Amino acid sequence: MVDIDGLTTMIGNFILTYGLELIGAIVALVIGMWIINMIVRQMANVMQKRNVDPSLVPFLRSLLGITLKIALFISVAGMVGIEMTSFVAILGAAGLAVGLAMQGTLQNFAGGVMILLFKPFKVGDVLEAAGYTGVVKEIQIFNTIMTTPDNKIIIIPNGSLANSSMTNYSTLPTRRVDFSFGIDYGDDFEKAKSLIRGLIDADTRILKDPEPFARVGSLGDSSVNITVRVWVNSADYWAVHFDMIENVKKTFDKEGVNFPFPQMDVHLDK
Repeated sequence: MVDIDGLTTMIGNFILTYGLELIGAIVALVIGMWIINMIVRQMANVMQKRNVDPSLVPFLRSLLGITLKIALFISVAGMVGIEMTSFVAILGAAGLAVGLAMQGTLQNFAGGVMILLFKPFKVGDVLEAAGYTGVVKEIQIFNTIMTTPDNKIIIIPNGSLANSSMTNYSTLPTRRVDFSFGIDYGDDFEKAKSLIRGLIDADTRILKDPEPFARVGSLGDSSVNITVRVWVNSADYWAVHFDMIENVKKTFDKEGVNFPFPQMDVHLDK
C-alpha cells in the first residue's frame, strides 16, 4: 500500500523548499525576457537615430540579444539552486561539443564578423554571389539576406560569402553599358553609326566623360557588328540598356537600316 500521508508530506516539503524558488525563477525568466526584448529594440532605435551603418544594426541587435539571454538563463539556473561552478563546467563541456558539431555555424559567424569589418558590401548594395543576384536586405550573425529582382528572398551563409568571389554592382558610382548591333553588309555602316550617336547625344542619362564609343567591332558571317559602349550612373544602367535597344530598333526601321537574320538557301539539283 502506498503511504498517502507520507507522500503528501514529501510533496508538501518539496513545494515549501523549492516551490517559491521555482516560481521566482519562472517569474524572473519571463520578466527578464521582456526586459531583454525592450533593451534590444531600444538599442536598435538609438543606432538608427544616430545613423549607424544599416549593415551593423541587425548584427549587433542579434548579438546583444543572444548574450543577454545566455546571462539570464545562467542567473535563473542559480536561483533554482544549481551550483554555478558545476553549471559553468557543464556549460563549457557542452559548448565544446556543440562547437565541434557546429563548425559550419561558427564559420558563418566568423564570416559575418569579417564582412562587417572589411565591408565588401553593405545593406542596399546590388550583389552577385553564390549564383544569385539581388539587393542586400540584411546582414545577420550567420546569414545574409538578399531580395532578387522578382522579389524572392535568398538566404546565403556568411561563411560562403566571406570565402568566395562576388560582384558588387553598387560600389562604384558609374558603370559601362555595352551593346552590339548587327546590320546587313549592303547597308551603310557610317549611317548606322551616325544614327546611334544621335540617340546617345539625345539621352541625358549617358555621361559625356568618358566619351561614348561607337565603332565597327567585327565582321560576322552575315552582319557588320557595331560595338557601342557608353557610361552611365549605376542607378541608370538597366533603364539605359533597354531604352537604347528599343530606340535603335525603331530608328533603324524608320531609316531603312536592316538587321540581318538567319536564312537558308536551298538549291535543287535536277
